[in-house]
Amino acid sequence: MSGVLLVTGGSRGIGAATARLAAERGYKVAVNYVHNRSAAEALAREVSGVAIQADVAAEADVVRMFQQVHNLGRISVLVNNAGIVDRSARVDELSAERIQRMFAVNVTGSFLCAREAVKRMSTRLGGAGGSIVNVSSIAARLGGAGEYVDYAASKGAIDTFTMGLAKEVGPEGIRVNAVRPGVIRTEIHLASGDPARVERIGATAPLQRAGEAAEVAHAILWLLSDQASYMSGALVDVSGGR
Repeated sequence: MSGVLLVTGGSRGIGAATARLAAERGYKVAVNYVHNRSAAEALAREVSGVAIQADVAAEADVVRMFQQVHNLGRISVLVNNAGIVDRSARVDELSAERIQRMFAVNVTGSFLCAREAVKRMSTRLGGAGGSIVNVSSIAARLGGAGEYVDYAASKGAIDTFTMGLAKEVGPEGIRVNAVRPGVIRTEIHLASGDPARVERIGATAPLQRAGEAAEVAHAILWLLSDQASYMSGALVDVSGGR
């Protein structure tokens, strides 16, 4: 499968690795970003794609982004990768503002992007079908106790969303799956206030190391490929055996 691919939160980490691999596989790539314009535009030049600024938690931004993606052609793939984490904290220390923002980006953002993608992909609505991959987290299964239960809960919502949407739009030519990364060497861990946790926690996995963004990207591109043509509603762990 190839065509037009949009990856949200694509300026760094798993999103950037996905954009690079997708371009190698022949996709036209749209790289979404919210703040890091220079990184997104540099990546877009590298993959001969386009960079599009939008906050996925803002409905008007999402609608505008999909209108701009159309300049590349009809979208066939959405990778819902945009997400945030925060400093380690217990539930009794969380503010309402932190919880609301966590779910606004990680959950509402994925819903809004999927909504706009389905409008364009669904055969029921005149589309040609397509594929959506949501980036969840192994934290959805582990719970994130003592660190970020709010983040883990938001990713648990993504797991349920993946399974429900897959059943809803499967008859309309759209496959929906998710990857659940474990501890991956990306910049997102800087937001936790404990950058060393990547290597420390990674070493406790059965494979005894942290993962690389490219390893997650390969799983995403495999789910998008014809090799995974009979997979939908699947949650694929890329977590070093956790």
